[in-house]
Amino acid sequence: MKFDIIGIDMPCWDLAVNLDEYPGPNSSARMNQLSWQGGGKVSTGMVAAARLGVRCSMVGAVGDDLYGNLCVKDFQEHGIDTNHIFLRNQSTTGFSVVVSDKHTMGRSILYRPGSAESLSMEELDGICLTDAKYLFIAAVDEITQKAVKAAREAGVKVLMDADSYTESLEEFIPMTDIFVGSEFVYNELFKKQEAYADNIRSIFNRGPEIVVFTFGEKGARGYDINGYFELPAYRVEVRDTLGAGDVFHGAFAVGLLKGLSAKETTQFASAVSAIKCTRIGGRAGIPDYETTISFMQTGRIDSAELDKRVKKYERRIEHV
Repeated sequence: MKFDIIGIDMPCWDLAVNLDEYPGPNSSARMNQLSWQGGGKVSTGMVAAARLGVRCSMVGAVGDDLYGNLCVKDFQEHGIDTNHIFLRNQSTTGFSVVVSDKHTMGRSILYRPGSAESLSMEELDGICLTDAKYLFIAAVDEITQKAVKAAREAGVKVLMDADSYTESLEEFIPMTDIFVGSEFVYNELFKKQEAYADNIRSIFNRGPEIVVFTFGEKGARGYDINGYFELPAYRVEVRDTLGAGDVFHGAFAVGLLKGLSAKETTQFASAVSAIKCTRIGGRAGIPDYETTISFMQTGRIDSAELDKRVKKYERRIEHV
């Protein structure tokens, strides 16, 4: 296999800002920190996977503007193949201002969709999706459905980042091999939400070989051939939860590639995601493999490299 994971996404760019408290109308607030970082569910998950040491290739499209060039450069600096990221002429890349605040520990997102057209069927036909062990997706549309069909016919496993609920998502469940959903999706799927084991098993029975739902600080619950399991969340000093789910999904693929069980993989991905949350933005706090294992064994985070990444992303827009 040429790659371990191929991901499909429309990459975007974020300006992450941290405040003490979000200001009301006709007022202002001092920024504690700002950071220019790449965004996108699969995109950030793929950066996490690459940081953890596996071979990755991104498929998608961006505008030929400043933010599109930053997206591509960031992938390349993480060793991710970008031969199938298409730059759309005279088009813009999606951009968001993501404001986190210490008062609520929440975040607010102001976004501008880009004008760059998404991947076309013809472009997808020119990409060999069988060059990987896993296909990583988050959207359910015609392009991803076609990609999933081709991948599954070739024996490539499909990892689904089910972060938000749609009716088409339910129809798509049997097309996935690894289904990792958010708490929000879980709440939409089930009326009797306290029946975790029965509910998650019902998704498992619809086709995926592994089903996991993440519940933030309440941990994660899952089901595979060995049955139901649940794990607590790691306790860290949270600075920003942006990208926590995206990073979890990328790390989940890495755990499986390393031969871990579904339960072990969930624990590993939870550790990666927890470390990410100690830094602002979706990518600056992503640890490497050694940092993750050390944290799992000792509870301590080696901050030196993460702090270097924080400083880099503070000035990221200068490095195109």
